[in-house]
Amino acid sequence: MFNNKQTENHLANYWHTLNDKTIQCDLCPRVCKLKEGQRGFCFVRQNMDQELILTTYGRSSGFCIDPIEKKPLNHFYPGTSVLSFGTAGCNMGCIFCQNWDISKSREMDKLQTIASPKQIATKAKSLNCASVAYTYNDPVIFAEYAIDTAKECHKLGIKNVAVTAGYINEKPRAAFFEFMDATNVDLKGFNEAFYEKYCMAKLQPVLDTLIYLKNETKVWLEITNLVIPGVNDNETELKKMCDWIFKNLGPNVPLHFTAFHPAYKLIDLVTTPENILRKARHLALEAGLNYVYTGNIVDPEGTTTYCPNCYDPLIERHYYEIRKYNLQDHKCANCGYGIKGCFAPQQGDWGNRRLPISI
Repeated sequence: MFNNKQTENHLANYWHTLNDKTIQCDLCPRVCKLKEGQRGFCFVRQNMDQELILTTYGRSSGFCIDPIEKKPLNHFYPGTSVLSFGTAGCNMGCIFCQNWDISKSREMDKLQTIASPKQIATKAKSLNCASVAYTYNDPVIFAEYAIDTAKECHKLGIKNVAVTAGYINEKPRAAFFEFMDATNVDLKGFNEAFYEKYCMAKLQPVLDTLIYLKNETKVWLEITNLVIPGVNDNETELKKMCDWIFKNLGPNVPLHFTAFHPAYKLIDLVTTPENILRKARHLALEAGLNYVYTGNIVDPEGTTTYCPNCYDPLIERHYYEIRKYNLQDHKCANCGYGIKGCFAPQQGDWGNRRLPISI
């Protein structure tokens, strides 16, 4: 039985020694330099006896079965269920974090659920989940745990999904995404000043991750942009972002514009007005992107997948529930145009349910 002792002192990868007392974590662009006992910016990677230890291996903040559309992924086996879990901490410093109680946690007592990679995969299989998602906080910081779990999932025919900000260095990036089948990358804004002020990070490494995923992997890629009123909703900047996606990733990477809700250190702002999200969607369509969605609002048009050729509605959604599924062999049933994504002959039937589970 996997237990607390097996979660302690899990040796991490991606680090090297600088001198007798200091090591450098090479996982993400922060390259934290840690003296004995110090933790990295993410809080969960620590110098212990001059080795880098992942302190959250095998420890989760909880498990839940979600609809895959909640990740959000609209072109990855629509309607199916995904077993979701995360740990604690984050390597981003977003002051608007929507999951701040988990990602900003510095309390290990939040991680009361103990589960081995094999136990997670076995549970997902027994519950007929099509995939497992590494989410809630960024899976980059618990890469070793996520990779080991992903390997076990593949043994049982279960897909793997990473929900991430994409803030990771080149070598670990290749190792991490080797075992992922789909990812949603959170592109939080489109200028360096925004990333520095609001995320305590840099934009370019995220763009590098997006280009890598599109050009060097077979991982199904979708992108989310959380639209924050008065912060990153400038139409000129949104257009620049859409133009960059079209030029560098092509027209077929789905883009989700989602509504911000006041949270963490930005509680003085308003929720994103629905018209701002709809305007962002139309800007993206005008830029040539074929699949653009809105999220966190009620918007039937913005949650429907349309054929880029004949504009027939192919997948109609009510919240996360599939109401219409008009695809045949990855093609529009009306005109035969090929639709990009990973699709089964029939949509899943999980619906809008959110089901907390124990392992």
